[in-house]
Amino acid sequence: MPTPQLTASPTTTPPPPAVLDVSVWTGTGWTDHQDVLIEDGTVTGIRDHRPGSPGLDGSGAHLLPGFVNTHTHLQQATCRGVGEGQPLLAWLLSVGEHMASVTPESAYLATVAGALEGLRSGTTTLVEHLWPHPSREVHAALLRGLEDVGVRALVGRGIADRPDPSRRWGFDPRLMEPLEDVLAHVDELVAGTRGSRTTPALAVPNPRSLTPEGLRAVAGFAGERDLRISIHLLETETDDVMCREHTGRGAVQYLDEAGFLSDRVLAVHGVALSGEDIRVLADRGAALSHNPVSNMRLGSGVAPVPALLAAGVPVGLGVDGAASNDRQDMLETLRTTAYVQRATHRRADLLGFADVVAMAVDGAGGVLGLPRRPGGGVTVGTPADLTLVRFDRDFGCLPVREPGAALLTTGSPRIVDTVMVDGEVVVRDGRSTRIDEDRLVAALRA
Repeated sequence: MPTPQLTASPTTTPPPPAVLDVSVWTGTGWTDHQDVLIEDGTVTGIRDHRPGSPGLDGSGAHLLPGFVNTHTHLQQATCRGVGEGQPLLAWLLSVGEHMASVTPESAYLATVAGALEGLRSGTTTLVEHLWPHPSREVHAALLRGLEDVGVRALVGRGIADRPDPSRRWGFDPRLMEPLEDVLAHVDELVAGTRGSRTTPALAVPNPRSLTPEGLRAVAGFAGERDLRISIHLLETETDDVMCREHTGRGAVQYLDEAGFLSDRVLAVHGVALSGEDIRVLADRGAALSHNPVSNMRLGSGVAPVPALLAAGVPVGLGVDGAASNDRQDMLETLRTTAYVQRATHRRADLLGFADVVAMAVDGAGGVLGLPRRPGGGVTVGTPADLTLVRFDRDFGCLPVREPGAALLTTGSPRIVDTVMVDGEVVVRDGRSTRIDEDRLVAALRA
């Protein structure tokens, strides 16, 4: 059965040369009535508005860089609600049954659905953490889905070398293959995606899934090829409990003694990190992806974000997969990031809009190898990955007393009007310019 055909009729509309008369987030505040100039997919200038200039009308709107979703599992977009109410290990086994039955058709459909949902909430770059899977056709379908949607992505190829059906000290053997075969496939992915918006990476399910030899092999391979690695780390205390039981060391120490941790590693979740764990991550230059909605949904707890930031660990924001979050809504993640930390620390002045948007745009950018946008503002010389919001698309946001506060406390995908990747308009009036959304809905219902 071929993968569904969901792409819309191609448009001949050229990328706009500018976004005109818009209020721009600079990283420190909003500057009104600006023209943001774009050439060859790059922001080339920001100037006071010049009436009569050609470009996209941004009058009455607000412009900020697209968000970077530092952690998701797109293939879960067709298994929403699986394992609801189950603790983490039981939930993993439930989701694992669905992952074991993934086909190229379902992988493509899930990728399009999840990536487009993210785009429509202002996400222009996503970090896909693939579960290990032996099918090359499944990987090809996912890459095709990303290309069709037009999003920018780092795609972590799943990798594990310790089999264990229980997932306590290893990974599902049905989805594993020899380490050397996986690494050879990563080289193929690097060659096949060159020049596209997709960058291959490596994705480790958790510290329990790789032997010390496997950890060293993955770290060495990534270092030789300048690839990034994402790894679920201490989402709960299970990583520590299992690592201590089998090795006599905590999870972070286990990784560090194998030479795995570095400034190319993105740890995901980090809910159960100790103070010493945080110090080690900071010393090694690793970053953390904070996924607050998923952590609440699965009852995992609250990551120590203020302590991580104080120690110098870069923190980005992630949505996680649809089986543990249910939505790919980055605006919801921004709000939840602030609210859960304020509730935990009993401080209403913790993590305001400027802090949270900086994490969502640039928090883990250095570790991920992305162009830096200091403070999370629109920056000359960076790719034109931009999100235009109009608060009047949702009366629940009105009146707007301060745009940042409105985005943080009331923002929803309804206010996302236009999204650009490399200067190309991939969402217009809240809908995809590349995907036939009616066909997508029909395919998902089926």
